[in-house]
Amino acid sequence: MTSSNSEASTPRTPPAASPAADVFLSELLERRQRLLTEINTLEQRRNRLQEDIHRHFAGTCDELSHRVRGFQEYLVGALQELSDRAQDLELTPRKVMVQPSPLDQPTTTAPGQSTSAASPFLADEPLIEDMIRGFQDTPDFYGPPWRLRRHLDASHGALLSNWLFQQQGRGAQNSLGSRSRNVLLGAAAIAVLTELYGEDQLQTLVLASTPERLGQWRRGLQDSLGLTREDFGPGANGISLFERPDALIERADRLESQDGLPLILVDAAEQVIDIPILQFPLWLAFAADAHELSMDNLDSDPL
Repeated sequence: MTSSNSEASTPRTPPAASPAADVFLSELLERRQRLLTEINTLEQRRNRLQEDIHRHFAGTCDELSHRVRGFQEYLVGALQELSDRAQDLELTPRKVMVQPSPLDQPTTTAPGQSTSAASPFLADEPLIEDMIRGFQDTPDFYGPPWRLRRHLDASHGALLSNWLFQQQGRGAQNSLGSRSRNVLLGAAAIAVLTELYGEDQLQTLVLASTPERLGQWRRGLQDSLGLTREDFGPGANGISLFERPDALIERADRLESQDGLPLILVDAAEQVIDIPILQFPLWLAFAADAHELSMDNLDSDPL
């Protein structure tokens, strides 16, 4: 009985704190102190920034107002000076005598003289016309090479004459409806120009964008002019075939540098002609209409 009372009267001591809790508490206190220090520093920077903004803004406004006022004074003075000078000017109109230009005088043209540039083939017009008329007669199928061996219609002969004399050997003609007719007209042009300039100087360059079209041109020219395969190719002096215009232009430039004379024939399926081709003295391009291109008659027409 006595022992139980003594145990009840003895006070209990609280449990001691663990070392881990003490360390955690000290870290929290240190972080709190650092945050308070940073907050104090930021508040000081905020106060300084507010003071700087207030001071600079007030100074900038004053400076801008001074500049605007100075520009206004300068502008008013300049306008006043300009007005004073304008009043001193003599604004009485002066009479100007205009002499007529010699270019305004009508030019007199002698009878029979053409106002357009003379064709380089006019001197050989009788010979050319005689050859074109001969193409319309019965063809000589066993004639010498580079002579036309096929019959040329009178209307096609008129187109060739127009190309030589009116277009001076440089221009486009409407397609004759098929590649075979275009090739025949091109062969007639080759025959005429070969007679004028010779086989050694004249070289024909044909432009068509596909091997099939070039094949039709080669077979047609070979048949119409009595040529052989040796007359075609980049190394030949006769006819060269090209799928790309840049290669043709390079070849034509080389021929001219060697005192040669290129004749460029452009297939009707070529819808775009490179501008450098137009600089050469002899070129004939065939222009097909939309129906002819859409029906692809040029490729399907046999020679």
